[in-house]
Amino acid sequence: MTPGFESTRSKVAFYLLMGLFIFLTLFPLLWVLKLSLISQGELQASPPTILPHSFSLGSYQRVFANSAFVKGIVNSFVIAGFTTAFCLTIGSFAAYALARLNFAIAKGVGSLILAMAFFPAVAIIAPLFLQFTKLGLVNTYWAMILPDTLLSLPLTVYLLVAYFRELPRSIEQAAMVDGATTLQTFFRITLPLSIPGVVTTGLLTFIFAWNEYLFANTFAFDPTTQPATVAIPNFASQFTVDYGAQAAASIVVTLPLVVLVFLFQRRIVSGLTAGATTG
Repeated sequence: MTPGFESTRSKVAFYLLMGLFIFLTLFPLLWVLKLSLISQGELQASPPTILPHSFSLGSYQRVFANSAFVKGIVNSFVIAGFTTAFCLTIGSFAAYALARLNFAIAKGVGSLILAMAFFPAVAIIAPLFLQFTKLGLVNTYWAMILPDTLLSLPLTVYLLVAYFRELPRSIEQAAMVDGATTLQTFFRITLPLSIPGVVTTGLLTFIFAWNEYLFANTFAFDPTTQPATVAIPNFASQFTVDYGAQAAASIVVTLPLVVLVFLFQRRIVSGLTAGATTG
């Protein structure tokens, strides 16, 4: 075989594998989208149809007519927004200290923070429930914001440390020579130069908090504080399940994340590249 034929065959095989990977990745989302757009009659068809035979927006109408779900969307934005703000605020200070300040146990603290990222959240459900009950935090936003922040912080710190370490120290040293304090250097030099990494980290934190279910299902008892992830199963009753509404609600909950990724895709790519090239 000629080298050109081998090269062509390799390219064809590569694109076929990539196409298969993309199809397997998108198929669940496309299937849910299809369920949200077909009629009730087609939803009950057996065997189910592969391609939609009819289109209907009835599932979306039922979703937006459900006040508990609409309130859940607002609650999700509140929980995810506060969690992201707290993680970036606390995590950026901690990451800067680990990346720039020399102290004896810096490596040990960094390893401990990374180990905490693998801590199982379910292990602290019962103790947290007892503690939050005593503090009166059950059925409030704080019952989800606080544990989400604690569980997101290790990853936030770990990622930001990588971005801060990539920045040349000479820039910060030059600012300090000109009279800038450590905090001034952090806010005026380090953070502006680390915007791609901060945006990437913030988006990952937001996605984690947006998908919150474990703590919300345990600590939030009514629609006033329940996020959308907990409101979706409420489209099922004891005897029936509205699969169309559940699918439509899933699409609605996913859309904000898709929009955020498209809006910040350049920042995300540059941020991930910056973190990957850290030595």
